[in-house]
Amino acid sequence: MISVKSKTELEKMRRAGIIAGNALHTGGRSIRDGMTTYELDRIIHDYIVKNGAKPSFLGYGGFPGSACISINEQVIHGIPSKKVRIKEGDIVSIDVGAYIDGFHGDTAFTFPVGKISEEARKLLKVTEESLYLGIEQATAGNRIGDIGHAVEEYCVSYGFGVVKDYIGHGVGRNLHESPEVPNYGKAGHGPRLMPGMTFAIEPMINASGEGVRVLPNGWTVVTKSGSLSAHFEHTVAITPDGPVILTKPTL
Repeated sequence: MISVKSKTELEKMRRAGIIAGNALHTGGRSIRDGMTTYELDRIIHDYIVKNGAKPSFLGYGGFPGSACISINEQVIHGIPSKKVRIKEGDIVSIDVGAYIDGFHGDTAFTFPVGKISEEARKLLKVTEESLYLGIEQATAGNRIGDIGHAVEEYCVSYGFGVVKDYIGHGVGRNLHESPEVPNYGKAGHGPRLMPGMTFAIEPMINASGEGVRVLPNGWTVVTKSGSLSAHFEHTVAITPDGPVILTKPTL
């Protein structure tokens, strides 16, 4: 069942979303050549806690970090580690959730580290643009399939692969709720969108091929092709006046 939030609940979700968005971009601005992903995770954790919230991911299903930090060919669910160092030329996907006053905010961004390849630059640009094309379709009266179709059509037109094994989702009192929000699909199909619905739209796009696999740690998802992958995400609310991004940072 898809939950519909009241105005008061949406205000609470906006608070959670701002904390998540600000934590994400605080982390992004802190990235430097040579730092460990553990150090980056602590920066994000500390921001969330200092603002009165809890990291949504910490302990979720046994996940050991406050943020998922995925580098280069890692698609999602990279585990923060004292042994993994970020270096010049990497692309670093950070996925952050914050929980406060009964609600979650969920957001992600892929950051370039210094000078990156032309392929990486293009992948980041197209993936981020596809997120906003998907958000444009998140209007009352449209259907879930309209969102995924917009993302898929745009990314495929550049020759990139759309990950199909992992998708967006509803967000609210639970980190993952109905409905499922794929990054592919047919326009005009799926559940109809209504004001008060809230969900995470999160394109996960590979430079080559859609195939992915999970590493032996049971968490980290990587591209089968070994190619780069990018991940951008916002929690969005459907309103009578159009989609509202709840995780837009204020910093």
